Amino acid sequence: MIKALHYIGIYFLMIKEVFNKPTKWKVMKPLIFKEIDDLIVGSMGIVCFISFFIGAVVAIQTALNLNNPLIPKSLIAFATRQSVILEFAPTFISIIMAGRAGSYITSSIGTMRVTEQIDALEVMGVNSLNYLVFPKIIAFLLYPFVISISMFLGIFGGYVAGVYGGFVGSDEFITGMQTDFIPFHIFYAFFKTFLFGFVLATIPSFHGFYMKGGALEVGKASTTAFVWTSVVIILINYIVTQLLLS
Repeated sequence: MIKALHYIGIYFLMIKEVFNKPTKWKVMKPLIFKEIDDLIVGSMGIVCFISFFIGAVVAIQTALNLNNPLIPKSLIAFATRQSVILEFAPTFISIIMAGRAGSYITSSIGTMRVTEQIDALEVMGVNSLNYLVFPKIIAFLLYPFVISISMFLGIFGGYVAGVYGGFVGSDEFITGMQTDFIPFHIFYAFFKTFLFGFVLATIPSFHGFYMKGGALEVGKASTTAFVWTSVVIILINYIVTQLLLS
């Protein structure tokens, strides 16, 4: 317990240090664009693929469980929309990103620690945490854009699977998609997404920056970072849901 509190304290001290002594903008600008390309643009392929088929699976499973003829087929679209917007897009995709982007962040910073590049930055008077972590935080400010694409493709995947699979008509699906729509759910999803983005940028960075050892420990740190990032995302998801939707 004491050890856990110790690491939590170091994490928050790291966050404070990230925003101290900022690096010059002409140096920071290319770093930010590189992180956007690596973390956001580079993740779009797997996000789009998973989102489309998750939406399709939700629609098919809902359709197969509608045994009562009194239940309208439009419920397939309603269930797909609610599932994708409230949970699958923001939370499930964030878990995937913890594996894809989080492992990349931990391994890249961990490799710099092992090869003493971070020590060289500090010798030159550079705030290494600001230099390494701040661009990643800024890049993940675009993370809601990724989730919005995920929401669209998830619902579109449900439409394709439901309509072209013969489970529901196109008009019924569109009607169900519009039924009882609550705009606050979009705010809820994007609010979670901002928090998840911050977690995805900082927890893997923490494990990479403070790791000790050699190349083997870099792999272990990446695994540990994925586990803890996933755990924190699930906890934040529970707390935010309890506060905003209950």
